[in-house]
Amino acid sequence: MAEKLLVISDMWGVKKGLWITSYFGYLQQFFDIQFYDSQQLGHIDELVNTEKNLHKAFVNGGIDTAVAHLMKKETEPCHVLAFSTGGTIAWKAGLKGFKMKSLTAISATRIRFEETKPSCEIDLMYGENDVYRPNLEWAENVGVSMNVVPNFGHELYSDEKIITALCKGLLQKVLGGHQVESEVSAPEQYKKGA
Repeated sequence: MAEKLLVISDMWGVKKGLWITSYFGYLQQFFDIQFYDSQQLGHIDELVNTEKNLHKAFVNGGIDTAVAHLMKKETEPCHVLAFSTGGTIAWKAGLKGFKMKSLTAISATRIRFEETKPSCEIDLMYGENDVYRPNLEWAENVGVSMNVVPNFGHELYSDEKIITALCKGLLQKVLGGHQVESEVSAPEQYKKGA
């Protein structure tokens, strides 16, 4: 039976998330995938979907609502792949007891305000030019490492080269020594480290 993978979108959800289909293309043959739109989880229904309005809606209760709904919907331990606000939702759920086997969070926006981490394997990735990226002091204090990718900003998760690298890493981590019959290969310029 395939491992379960929860995929949690960024704050735009499916409205600006065509890039998410690339992840599914790589991962659906290996995982039982459950996708969550962050806006739907948080019951966010903004008439004017501007970045400012969505951010405000998530900060003013949407994140907490999304955490509560996620914890009601998913009760079995699983792997989580989350983007931007989705990473924040997964992190906060983990702190409240949500059982994750692993958390792969890309450009998680508000975790830099957290003082503790969920009790699971955590992979964090940020673009070097991401204004929401936590600093190295935060990472050391919380006890996590971050992969910082040069020359990328906040939405690096929508770049095909990053998608390929992330999928390959996730497959290797979760499937371990199993043979991965896939065309997934990491781009040369992808570098791990801070």
